Amino acid sequence: MIKQIIQSTKLYCIFGKPVSHSMSPLVHNMLFNEFGIDAVYLAFEINDIKKGVDSIRTLGIKGASITIPFKEHIFEYLDEIDETALKIGAVNTVINRNGYLVGYNTDCAGAVEPLKEALSENSLEGKNVLIIGAGGAARAVAFGVKKEGGNITILNRSKDKGEKLASQVNGKYLSLSEYNEQASANNMDNYLEYIDSIINTTSIGMTPNIAESPVNHELFDKKMTVMDIVYNPLKTKFLKDAELAGCKTIDGLAMFIHQGAAQFELFTGIKPPHKLMRETVLDLLKSK
Repeated sequence: MIKQIIQSTKLYCIFGKPVSHSMSPLVHNMLFNEFGIDAVYLAFEINDIKKGVDSIRTLGIKGASITIPFKEHIFEYLDEIDETALKIGAVNTVINRNGYLVGYNTDCAGAVEPLKEALSENSLEGKNVLIIGAGGAARAVAFGVKKEGGNITILNRSKDKGEKLASQVNGKYLSLSEYNEQASANNMDNYLEYIDSIINTTSIGMTPNIAESPVNHELFDKKMTVMDIVYNPLKTKFLKDAELAGCKTIDGLAMFIHQGAAQFELFTGIKPPHKLMRETVLDLLKSK
């Protein structure tokens, strides 16, 4: 942390509700200190995103992270939206350029990069990816996979949202009820034979509901790479089941670190070390 906050200290923040659980202040303040940057990053739980955006202009906040439930509702209050964020339909980063506010989405790269790194070919081209969920995080992941040439299947409880996202990324939709019927009948071969990777983008399995998983363990096959965006706990039941099936797994901290690193680069122009960011979060998680 910086030792002294003075008049020249730049302010960055995160807007969300809830936001008390966020690890972003820990990571960004550590990085400001590491690179000797006179800045501080604070968490603000707000009810009105318009008022939040107004405060960015009024207080001269240099940059802001945007989280649930405001990612999809902030658009109309910004001056410009990056092309990737427009396609995804969600903004998670705002940069203040002398009162001109630009929205970005770093969740997309945050999900895709660790997945690519885990694959031997370091590519998603032609890979068949099953995405669980159809919310804001699922949209970011789906558009990222599509951009990298992957084939997408959306598994979701809500048919309308699932089919809409699937159509937007030229993918397929599979209802959760249909999946459960197939799993109960031990008839998963039709799905297992073509799935290369599975990504859970829902909050199922997050503390305190650590005994829950979005899918039956019979979905997993040892040839798959399985990723969860939940990072508390670090090893969810979803990932534990995947490990037992022999899958390669990617924990939720990977996406958090990659998207946070992309945010920090937008804030400062500096590419931060992923290893240091991960160690900082792990130290905190271990102390709890």
